[in-house]
Amino acid sequence: MGDKRGLRGKVKAVSQAREKVWFGVAIAFYAFVAIAVAEAGLGVLLPSILEAYNLNPATVTLLFISQTGGYVVAAFSSSLISSRLGLARMLLLAAMLLMGALIIYALNPFWSVMVAAGVLLGLGIALIDAGINTFIVDNQQTNHLVGMLHAFYGVGALLGPTIATSLLAFGLNWRSIYLVFAGVVGLLVVAVGWAIAQNYRPMTMRVNAAQTSAKNNLRVALRTPTVLLTGLLLMVYVGAEVSVGNWAYSVQNLSRGIPAVVAGYSISAYWLGLTIGRLTLGYFMRRLGAVRTLDISLVLLSIGLLAWWLVPNLSLSLPLIGFGFAAIYPATIALLPRRISAALIPAAIGFVSSVASLGAASLPSVIGWIASRTSLEIIPILMMPLAVVMVIVHRWLAGTVTSDQRSVTSDR
Repeated sequence: MGDKRGLRGKVKAVSQAREKVWFGVAIAFYAFVAIAVAEAGLGVLLPSILEAYNLNPATVTLLFISQTGGYVVAAFSSSLISSRLGLARMLLLAAMLLMGALIIYALNPFWSVMVAAGVLLGLGIALIDAGINTFIVDNQQTNHLVGMLHAFYGVGALLGPTIATSLLAFGLNWRSIYLVFAGVVGLLVVAVGWAIAQNYRPMTMRVNAAQTSAKNNLRVALRTPTVLLTGLLLMVYVGAEVSVGNWAYSVQNLSRGIPAVVAGYSISAYWLGLTIGRLTLGYFMRRLGAVRTLDISLVLLSIGLLAWWLVPNLSLSLPLIGFGFAAIYPATIALLPRRISAALIPAAIGFVSSVASLGAASLPSVIGWIASRTSLEIIPILMMPLAVVMVIVHRWLAGTVTSDQRSVTSDR
């Protein structure tokens, strides 16, 4: 009788633990939908912003550059902020910064103010990205969900341009659409605020910096080649992904003369390809392993990029590019804990996630600057060397699992 009661007690405890974890997972999934909507909608709205402020592709890149400041701050502070405040309070701060930036985008009439607000947007997105990735990957109950987490980013990235294209077609202006995006992020503010009010421990628990040596772990992580190269790979990947998402509409509509609605929905097809790739990622990683899945993804990506460049009217090129991109971020993040010591995981994931966000601001800016001095048709060509860099860094990382762990141990 006592054994049965004990067994029931254990089953109940496990069930309650799972319920608690899944509440955090739901917040994590929605957080990635929200930041993706905010990021991916820009590509469709970019021509409207250009017209409203009388800009060219070179000057509009200031909006991307301004986000870089926020990404840089997050890269070196996200793990420290989380260790002091707890994840939930960091997420609340980040979501409020992001929502505030989107409201400024919508309401202010001055280009300089919009550029300044980009710093807040970059910081908010990067802190959410780093915190949520760490929450999912650094937990044995949830680390198998990293592919699904990034699939929800794909869902948001699909919704962003779809919402923007549809609302523009119905006659709303781009400022009103940014208010809609701010409302999407506002729901995240409410959810995280509720988690704090209910003292949801998996997210509100503060980690004592003296016990975990957060600063020391960050310092060691920044001296670890695997961490730095993972950051480089993800920075190039995210920069390329966002560059396609932000500039493909302009390439298709302004350079190639494809009708605006068709061009808008072609961007949605790009994000749909990425979403499908991430929804099926778990199957391929189980069957092939993460490294081989990345190999195949990079081949498909290269084929898609070549097709976008050489066959302008091929409608399948953008969704194929999205599908090829799909595995790169989640599979690389999933591999990182196998390549470094356990103590470095929070600092390393926080750093590489924020550096990846840095790529989202810097590479589209550089590409836009080059396009303004040549033509929009240079953009598909510029994607090819980025794919080559990703292949080289990925293959280097694939062969350095054990050696880096030994070097980290000796450093400490």
